[in-house]
Amino acid sequence: MMTSPFVAQPMPLNRLMYRVIGALLPGMAVATWAFGIGVLVQVALAVAVALATEAWCLNLRRYPVRPYLADGSAVLTACLLALSIPPLAPWWLVVLGTFIAVGFVKHLFGGLGQNPFNPAMIGFAALIVSFPAQMSRWAAPLALAPADLDAVAQIGLIFTGHLSSGAGFDAVASATPLDAIRTGLLQRIPLADILGTPKFGALGGAAQQWIALGYLLGGLFLWQQRVIQWRLPVVFLGSVFLTATLFYWANPAHYASPLLHLFAGGTMLGAFFIVTDPVTSPTTPLGQIIFAGLAGVLAYLIRVLGNFPDGVAFSVIIMNIVVPFLDQYTQPAVFGRKKGGRA
Repeated sequence: MMTSPFVAQPMPLNRLMYRVIGALLPGMAVATWAFGIGVLVQVALAVAVALATEAWCLNLRRYPVRPYLADGSAVLTACLLALSIPPLAPWWLVVLGTFIAVGFVKHLFGGLGQNPFNPAMIGFAALIVSFPAQMSRWAAPLALAPADLDAVAQIGLIFTGHLSSGAGFDAVASATPLDAIRTGLLQRIPLADILGTPKFGALGGAAQQWIALGYLLGGLFLWQQRVIQWRLPVVFLGSVFLTATLFYWANPAHYASPLLHLFAGGTMLGAFFIVTDPVTSPTTPLGQIIFAGLAGVLAYLIRVLGNFPDGVAFSVIIMNIVVPFLDQYTQPAVFGRKKGGRA
């Protein structure tokens, strides 16, 4: 028979991190099915560089290496960054982004728990601002790609920049669904014609919609395991949906449906794995609602009005800046005291 006191024990950090990494596996598996082994190569590269950078920084700071390497935080950062970049991007791109994320964003601010910005999103933002051409060249899904783009060809393309036939990346390059919409509208192609191409499916991109469903499945697992709270992902997705609905109602011939914006780009990955980062998100319930709501609005506005096809990373970074203010000004009243007064 169980007796009191019943004290809730916090989940160990390494178990928490690896549970989140495990929740990424459905989306990672679908991405590999859709785009090929290049996805796993990028993840492996990012993990290796993250662990090496983590060990190097810990040695410089005279911290014990083994406990920090085993906590899984560097591996999670590497996975999030690798899954955000094109699967067949040149190898040095993911290496550089991972080094920035772990070496600069994480350790330069004091290590795990001290970084004010999400490391993976800063790494992504640094890459897309510095190398927009390489970051916007996604390969077509395997169903639409050339027949000779097998595993060996993909690995060769990542490390050499050329296919075995001598052709370059442009031979297999393809714009993302969001980028295809942006480019098509700039060329005055009707939105209905753009969405009617094989690049798009019932919910979003022909491949991206299934990847998004994989991340949704992993996110629901994290919620069921009480690793994340419902407010951040639900409010983020809700704000993206509502903002997209307003624009869609205003001009359905120019703005895509809100459902597409939920299942295209990094919306699902951001909702369940980026916005919910406990270090860079608010701690108060009201603060979390404001944070996620504004992040969702900004993500959509940057996506449709800005110069980048997706705005999840930039919206999260912008909202990371205001987290200290949200935590300070949304604190609930202390029990037994009136807000702004005495007991």
